[in-house]
Amino acid sequence: MRPLYLILLFCLLCGGTSAQNKGTWFAFWNKDHSLTGFKDKTGKIRVSPRFNTFTIAGRFDDIIGAARQNGDHIDTYYLTKSGKIVGKGDLYIFDNGADCESEGYIRFRDKLTHKVGMFNARGDIAIPAEYDNLSPVRNGMIMAMRDGRWDASLLSEHNQFPWVGSKQLLIDINNKVIIEPFPYNEEINFFSVLVSKQPDKNPTRLNFRSTEGKYYSFLNFDKEFIAWLRDSLLKDLSKIKLLRASYKNIVIWNKQKGWINESKHRFIDNNFNLLHLKLLGLNSSNSNYAISTEGLNSYIYTSKEFEKYFDNCGASKNWIYPVKNVVINNKIDNNIVQDQLGFLKTDHGYKLIEVSVNVGNIR
Repeated sequence: MRPLYLILLFCLLCGGTSAQNKGTWFAFWNKDHSLTGFKDKTGKIRVSPRFNTFTIAGRFDDIIGAARQNGDHIDTYYLTKSGKIVGKGDLYIFDNGADCESEGYIRFRDKLTHKVGMFNARGDIAIPAEYDNLSPVRNGMIMAMRDGRWDASLLSEHNQFPWVGSKQLLIDINNKVIIEPFPYNEEINFFSVLVSKQPDKNPTRLNFRSTEGKYYSFLNFDKEFIAWLRDSLLKDLSKIKLLRASYKNIVIWNKQKGWINESKHRFIDNNFNLLHLKLLGLNSSNSNYAISTEGLNSYIYTSKEFEKYFDNCGASKNWIYPVKNVVINNKIDNNIVQDQLGFLKTDHGYKLIEVSVNVGNIR
């Protein structure tokens, strides 16, 4: 019975270690705010402060990109919850920071070939570094580029992947090609995918024929929002309808006070006539407006209720929850001024959440 006892003891110890690593760890500063480490939700230190500001992860679920000062040199690598270090010197740099985990995967770039691959949560190579570039994982799918030519003369601060002539395709987390070609489109909602034998006829969806002959269709955020704005919100617009289509609090730009937060009921009660005028003006053939896509501002939306709208590194999840900005151009005293109405896509549809109006008195 002794061997069986040892096996059971080993399994219990392994299970206990795994259980300890479950749950999100949270970044914290050392006393002089020069280094960060990670604590669990109980406040227990899991990783002592050792990473410099290049380590941008604020939450640690499975794997992070890390940077640590070593004399005059900075060591960069990936770190898993179990303490495994992989990809030394192969950080994928994006917007002056290391890549952020997406659905348990994180990108790395081979420092010799410049090719991009992905590690999984255990620090194993899930996607080999054979691509010119990869998007983060979106609902188990990855936009990929390959077969391009590296042109070092195009390398710059704003172009860190100077590949020329790359082919675009869609792959899955098993490195299987799903769709080729697959042109890049930031308005695609990957979490709306439908697979069928024939193209989907919904005008708000985009259809692509897969390598297996089936059709993958995705909602297009822009088409979806325009259809909702035209056919739902603006049709028979009333105060009750606008209240239903608004977030519980609305952020308003005030020239004297800056951005202020106000309950939707108070704001719309005080300003419905002005908002009604602005919104219904979009139906006019003379209306001059544009719709752009942004994400929530992490410096404004800081409360816990907005955590779901940001990834572990503080970037807005505009691939799930975009903010559609309606920018209306007006002419006042021969000067062009702009009104902006921001609608956040939530799990319950689009909601008015930001207002900046130059004409009339916002109260």
